Amino acid sequence: MSNSSSFNQFLLLTFVDTQELQLLHFLFFLGIYLAALLGNGLIITAIACDHHLHTPMYFFLLNLSLLDLGTISTTVPKSMANSLWDTRAISYSGCAAQVFLFIFFLAGEYFLLTVMAYDRYVAICRPLHYGTLMGSRACVRMAAAAWASGFLYSALHTGNTFSIPLCQGNVLDQFFCEVPQILKLSCSDSYRREAVLLVVSAFVALGCFIFIVLSYVQIFTVVLRIPSEQGRNKAFSMCIPHLAVVSLFVSTNMFAYLKPSSLSFPSVDIVVAVLYSVVPPAVNPLIYSMRNKELKDALRKVISGTFCSTGNVATALHK
Repeated sequence: MSNSSSFNQFLLLTFVDTQELQLLHFLFFLGIYLAALLGNGLIITAIACDHHLHTPMYFFLLNLSLLDLGTISTTVPKSMANSLWDTRAISYSGCAAQVFLFIFFLAGEYFLLTVMAYDRYVAICRPLHYGTLMGSRACVRMAAAAWASGFLYSALHTGNTFSIPLCQGNVLDQFFCEVPQILKLSCSDSYRREAVLLVVSAFVALGCFIFIVLSYVQIFTVVLRIPSEQGRNKAFSMCIPHLAVVSLFVSTNMFAYLKPSSLSFPSVDIVVAVLYSVVPPAVNPLIYSMRNKELKDALRKVISGTFCSTGNVATALHK
């Protein structure tokens, strides 16, 4: 990733100027970060320890929690450290690593949410074939494909972004290294390769979104035909949390990257960035555990310390 720029660091945007407010920002982010660590950590522990949760749905949820932890850990700790030490600097290599990891976890999560939509579709629309289509090997392969796709997508974006000459300084109007902000520093007409990649990425993202929408159209068509109210409620309780997480993920990311230029102000960009990069990892565990009795029971056992036997989740997926 060669670059003609002479600087060796970037300067991030600070939330506030006074030291007292910087401490408040540190405490605010610390609270959100600890909530994300606690929520996702409890879900991972509950799924790993309770053999009743060794099913495809919870296996994918475990992977989602890992990706959420990665997403928030890529951006928040550095911003907290900068506020605590009253600095704006991030090294050039640190910025590249942050861009790579953030895109990796974010893209991996989107691909995994698409896989989870397919899991819900098979479970409700083709229940007799669920054991065949969603066997342990198939689930591991689909999860691995989501992680690998995120890695490849991130590698391409990071390589293209940091091979572009930067001629507009090294000040980023964001609290973490973000591709659109870095492209604003590029030389005139030197970002066309990245623009082409962004267009291709948009088509891939649109394809995943259409797949999720069509899956849920068929899911709700089948669910509304279920004669018993109890059966409908059970089906909805399986799908609503995933649909809520998808809606939160898609809406915040779409607004962040597709908002009109008239709304592109540093203060607005920061708020939007917090909404799509910080809030979902902290809120997702709450969304998934709110209407899920099995997960609630497992979480109670984890909190009370009544069980936690180690086991291989992947090998137990045939249950």
